[in-house]
Amino acid sequence: MKTIAIITGASSGLGKEFVKQIDLDNRLDEIWLCARRKERLEELANNLKHPTQIVEGDVTDPNWLKALAEKLASEQFQIHTLINSAGLGKSGAFSEIGLKENGYIVEVNVLALTQICSICLPYMMNQGRILNIASVAAFLPQANFAVYAASKAYVLSFSRALNQELMDEKITVTTVCPNPMETEFFLHSGQKNKAQSVKNMGLEDVEKVVRMALKKSEKHKDISLSSFISKAIRLVSRIFPHPFILKVEKLIGF
Repeated sequence: MKTIAIITGASSGLGKEFVKQIDLDNRLDEIWLCARRKERLEELANNLKHPTQIVEGDVTDPNWLKALAEKLASEQFQIHTLINSAGLGKSGAFSEIGLKENGYIVEVNVLALTQICSICLPYMMNQGRILNIASVAAFLPQANFAVYAASKAYVLSFSRALNQELMDEKITVTTVCPNPMETEFFLHSGQKNKAQSVKNMGLEDVEKVVRMALKKSEKHKDISLSSFISKAIRLVSRIFPHPFILKVEKLIGF
């Protein structure tokens, strides 16, 4: 029986870094790389020590989800690590982004993540782990980033509840809540108006975020915060009313 790790969003950014660090885990027999860009996945696979399988496609595509389920059922696999790193965001007024784009954000960040967890859970072994990538945006509503922030709030709530449900099965679900990082996601999400203020605070280091997340999951923690800023944002979200925070965000142009 093969022991595997499955990583979505593996072709770039946080997902790619997770692949590199997971490749150091000698408990695994194989790593499954999931993303749309096959060429990038093949290039990444060529630089790994573990055997890999490439599961190319869009995580929101029912045919891709069906293929993943069938692939798992075709042999006896045990999933040691599942990392849901595929994510999408778009900055701007809700009314201006439009139905199609807003809907797709929800499909990727919420629906696909939930479905992948459902598909993979039957194959998870004792002491297995799930890492679901959220964001510090999960702690607070954000005007002009409304759907993304709300979708990450879902990821946080869902993951913490699932972690509680799976405790008796010795499966840990860790929610990773980083501050913005200099990845393709940040550069392409349309956050130009926020970029300078974020840089003034300091972008998080991708390697550190991943290292901390894997460490926290090994310690069976249900959340991973890898910077002082992310911890401070979480604290602020607990102390101050959200309407007040939204007003402050508007005043500082964030």
